[in-house]
Amino acid sequence: MRMELKTGLVAEKEIVVEDKHVASHLGSGGVPVYATPTMVLHMEEASRQAVDHLLGPDGATVGAYIAVKHLAPTPKGMRVRIRAELINIDGRMLTFKVEAWDEVEKVGEAEHVRAIISMAKFAERLEKKKRAASA
Repeated sequence: MRMELKTGLVAEKEIVVEDKHVASHLGSGGVPVYATPTMVLHMEEASRQAVDHLLGPDGATVGAYIAVKHLAPTPKGMRVRIRAELINIDGRMLTFKVEAWDEVEKVGEAEHVRAIISMAKFAERLEKKKRAASA
């Protein structure tokens, strides 16, 4: 039985902070802690996981907006859990409340909006843009 898209859908993602996740590795800062760009990526991934499987074979979501606060540092080796909850549906625009916690405290929070797309229409739009750029 397939669930329907509705507010309250939740997904969680858990990672252990590795070298590839830290600010000094990414160039977003000079310290070896969980990087803000990596946290944003994980917030987007958790949000996608909450809904994309419900959109059918041609459906997907793309990021449209994110307002994020990185509240506290997380050192390498520590576990981080990211939780995304769908809190509003406005046509094709889906709004998520996303939070991240390490083993000690809440380290991030965000409002994230994703737009529902048709993969076929999206591919057509990209091709049209490529043609326009090469003309």
